[in-house]
Amino acid sequence: MATSPATLSRLNKVVLACLDGRRIKGYVYDFSALKDFLNLLPQENPLQEHATRVELKDLKAVFFVKDFIGNSQYREDPRAESSMHGRKIEVTFHDGETILGKTEGYNPQKLGFFVFPGDPQSNNIRIFVVSKNARNIHFA
Repeated sequence: MATSPATLSRLNKVVLACLDGRRIKGYVYDFSALKDFLNLLPQENPLQEHATRVELKDLKAVFFVKDFIGNSQYREDPRAESSMHGRKIEVTFHDGETILGKTEGYNPQKLGFFVFPGDPQSNNIRIFVVSKNARNIHFA
């Protein structure tokens, strides 16, 4: 169990997409694409609680989000183009969920990589995909 950071401004809102289908909302403050785990603080009272260690091998992706509510009715426009650099990529998971966006750092030998959504109206800021837990990854 890690301790929490001193201020809320240092936290990133995340939604963890677990391999078992669960979605867990909370905060992270020390995420690194080089570590095989993250420390998750609870959505409620993040500064009053201790973080829980979550192994990335148990996740398909970590969604860094603008807010926890989102809009379940909103469908991202696959034709939307962000001004971000990088190659267009499509990631499909074993459960059929598909992510479209751009990446600058896909390497199949690494634990994972970031995808940045093309649709500026997306609730996702960036998504860390755990490479081995994706069914299909290809450049669009």
